[in-house]
Amino acid sequence: MSDDGADTTGAGLYRLASVNLNLLVPLLALLEERSVTKAAERVGLSQPAMSHALGRMRRLLGDDLLVRQGASATLTPRALELIGPLRATLQQAAGIVNFPGFDLATDRRVITVAMTTSTAFVLGARLMRLVAERAPNATLRVRAITVPTEATFTEHGVDVVLISEGFTSPYPRERLYDDRIVVAASADTPPEATPLDLLTTQPHIVVDTERRVFPYSVLDEKGVSYRVGQLISDFLLVPYLVGRAGGVALLRYRVAAEMRTLVDLRIEEFPFPLPGLGIDMVWNPHLGDHYFISWLRQLLFDAARP
Repeated sequence: MSDDGADTTGAGLYRLASVNLNLLVPLLALLEERSVTKAAERVGLSQPAMSHALGRMRRLLGDDLLVRQGASATLTPRALELIGPLRATLQQAAGIVNFPGFDLATDRRVITVAMTTSTAFVLGARLMRLVAERAPNATLRVRAITVPTEATFTEHGVDVVLISEGFTSPYPRERLYDDRIVVAASADTPPEATPLDLLTTQPHIVVDTERRVFPYSVLDEKGVSYRVGQLISDFLLVPYLVGRAGGVALLRYRVAAEMRTLVDLRIEEFPFPLPGLGIDMVWNPHLGDHYFISWLRQLLFDAARP
């Protein structure tokens, strides 16, 4: 209510009568696709019609929304702010008029999942197969990230982030699968060598960072001597090189097990107690399509099943 008692919220709602709300669906497509051509294909409009709609939306909102920069297009700050609320509003509207939020047989939406490259190595292939089987007209988009931020949900339109339990998030999370650190060594190491023997006698292949990954601090605390033989900038190259060139590495079990399908690896348990390293699901807080969330949640659980 304003100071004079007028219901300004109601007045704002009535002014919507002068706005063509049919523009909101192509607007969301434009913001998520960042392409007039792709957005037009997504909502079933011709490219000239989508360009005309973009012009109308720019005039309505007083903002350029989509700005060409060389061969690509970027969203303005105002456009980035609109994605989450606009998606939630349209999903709620679909629910009010009883439109199905997600039709498995016909839906052509882009399903976006963000995760690290190592998690994608574990889940990616299974996830692709399941989406192709259960939602044959949808497109799966996997975004490789290190640490998620708010922009992961707004700017990139991510539906769900798969994040290690070691990283914090302001949003609710649910465990997708548990993992642990193991010792991965070349298959031709002496079979009688214990995991501790492998760690102390074999050259270590580690990720080339200023700080050693967490388990090495445990080895240091225990007084375990080891030698770093190779520094590698790409995490996923570590188990591959161990299998092909020898040595030892400390890896997540699910990554090592998946790599063992490609190269011959020996996997042993880490010789000292360690906390878990589970992978959690963090959902886009702006998502309002609960049927879709429930479907994708089950799909992820099925993909993560060993």
